[in-house]
Amino acid sequence: MRRGIATAALGMALAAGAQAQTLRVGQAGDTMGTADPHRAVATQDKSLLSWAYDGLVRFPPGSADPARLEPDLAESFERSADGRSFTFRLRPGVRFHDGNSLEAEDVVFSLRRSADPRRSAFAGDYAAVTGVELIDAMTVRVTLRDPVAGALGLFANYHGGMIVSRRADAGGQQPGTGPFRLVSATGGTARMVAFDEHWRGRPAIRAIDQRFITSDATRELAFTAGELDLIMGRREQRWVERMRAQPNTAVDVFSPGEFRTLLISRRNAPLDDPRVRRAIQHAVDPQAIARFVGLDVATPWPSPVPPGYLGTTEDVPRFAPDPNRSRALLAEAGHPNGITIRAVVSSISAQLPIMEVIQAQLRRANIRLEMDVVEHATYHARIRQDLSQLTFYGAARYPVADSYLTQFYHSDSAPGRPNASLNFAHCGAADAEIDAARAEPNEARQMALWAEAQRRILEAGCSVPLFDLRQVWVRRSNLNYGYRLEGALNLGPAITHATRLE
Repeated sequence: MRRGIATAALGMALAAGAQAQTLRVGQAGDTMGTADPHRAVATQDKSLLSWAYDGLVRFPPGSADPARLEPDLAESFERSADGRSFTFRLRPGVRFHDGNSLEAEDVVFSLRRSADPRRSAFAGDYAAVTGVELIDAMTVRVTLRDPVAGALGLFANYHGGMIVSRRADAGGQQPGTGPFRLVSATGGTARMVAFDEHWRGRPAIRAIDQRFITSDATRELAFTAGELDLIMGRREQRWVERMRAQPNTAVDVFSPGEFRTLLISRRNAPLDDPRVRRAIQHAVDPQAIARFVGLDVATPWPSPVPPGYLGTTEDVPRFAPDPNRSRALLAEAGHPNGITIRAVVSSISAQLPIMEVIQAQLRRANIRLEMDVVEHATYHARIRQDLSQLTFYGAARYPVADSYLTQFYHSDSAPGRPNASLNFAHCGAADAEIDAARAEPNEARQMALWAEAQRRILEAGCSVPLFDLRQVWVRRSNLNYGYRLEGALNLGPAITHATRLE
């Protein structure tokens, strides 16, 4: 009898131990979109798949800084002096989840797959790649048509840089080399198990159960009820403060944020006059707007390029909030009674309240803002039809200055152009610097060109940079990431072999 009781107790203890090593995660969204890392564009897929795949180089866990990229599946790499080729020497002893060894042929397959629009959502990022060569069984060389700003990021553990087995197109799950292996994704759940042959070591977490929960309130309720250990949170000051007051709870606020900018269209009167654009720059108070959102989650920033991006600078023109100066500029431009301008505004809570604050700030400067408030999909359609004179936009990009400068401020990216992107300001003030920096192999000269581009953009009155809205996740205090979380380019905390529940 005693032996039976002891056996039962041991079984219960083992079961409890196994349960304690299962990380329960709540992510936004209603289901997993794809298990293919080269097609994963949705936020709920990026973080999960980043736990299953490695890159040739990596952002150190807890960092989103491209200046800190370090070797990962490649034990070493060399960049040519002209910046047009990279040679990677692979780390020996790495295995895929299917048991096969990592070889150079897998890297060649992966990078060619990433550049193929039929098999990758990130093919455009690899447009400059002209060759991926097999040098020997453990060495690969990648050749670029021209130098690419932040080119090493193409080979990082992000988007198309994820390395898969050359058996990936044989059907079923794409074999990776990461610390966890995806075993199922059905309905609103996904399950991952530890990959004990991970080359960095046996993961302390034995399994990850992820639930996809669209409602912020429902995710919070599941967390406070003890059903989840880690959840994607709300990027709201009051919510962060409330969760920090919960027992046994830690709140992580980290980069990259989604950078909020007010773009000023130069296409039509009265904003075709630089004095009127300058009046708007003096009328808007980004510090007050960031305080309205909450300084724990919103970081005011003066440059057109977001904080934390390689090449950003704070050495830019500053326009102190001054309604009197705005009125004087309007009068000088022939508008002594002020002006009326129009903005298409999304009805979502992340935009409309902020635009109402901006509307009030402009009113003090005798600038009347008429807001056409529409649902979010309509907002996106109308701003691309050039129907908004002021456009509030938030976005996160690969953290290198070129990605933001090209998409938001190069004249080729303006609506109506063949390569139209997000240049709703119709800005062309820094085209020469943006183009020159993209092709500049010397890092110091490239940085100087990017800095000059940012200064020219603001001098031309193309925008009012507002604030960076950072990521928010909440975890139980006994979840130890194994590193300090300051950034995560895949928009969720990295779960590594060292992460553990204590």
